[in-house]
Amino acid sequence: MAKRQLVGLFGGTFDPVHIGHLRMALELKRHLGMDEMQLIPCHIPPHRQLPVVDAERRAAMVELAVADCPDLTASRLELNNPAPSYSLHTLQMLREQNGPESALCLAMGMDSLASLDGWYGWEQLLELGHIVVAARPGWQLPTRGAVANTIARHRADAAALREAPAGAIIIEELTLLPISATDIREQIGRGESPQFLLPDKVWDYIVREGLYR
Repeated sequence: MAKRQLVGLFGGTFDPVHIGHLRMALELKRHLGMDEMQLIPCHIPPHRQLPVVDAERRAAMVELAVADCPDLTASRLELNNPAPSYSLHTLQMLREQNGPESALCLAMGMDSLASLDGWYGWEQLLELGHIVVAARPGWQLPTRGAVANTIARHRADAAALREAPAGAIIIEELTLLPISATDIREQIGRGESPQFLLPDKVWDYIVREGLYR
């Protein structure tokens, strides 16, 4: 029997993409033995205000950021959709592309997991893929409510990713870098340099395009 493919999916505004995003994606891929990890810049975020920079240039920054990292790839999947970038729709498109047997692993932080019941069609996400959570040391799970009940039913260890194409919640403790895209934008706005908080190629692009000033 062929080995099940594990495809990691890490979406976000990436406004701009920074070292914290990249390190989280890389560690999840390696810790869980994923075959692929895609960074997917959203076009129109449904749960927050519009990004400062347009989707095309945010995608360009992600492509520059992963250009020298064979473990990570950039996807423009959501840029081609004029509708809000709902994770449910993205998973549906990726399920069609990858077929019924690949394990789709939707990566997120603990804060996103805790507020999952505010996401569009959230109860259908586990029908289409797994949820992989990057948790900081000392993390705590929700203890009551719909999300807590869903975690209790679906939480599993990493081996579950190879056993089925969807349906598990995996929590992986990582040492996440405390870097904020908001802080980076504010630094640039003050005329300061955020060098070493994001890849040099991304910083060069921001300077060249005059972004966040």
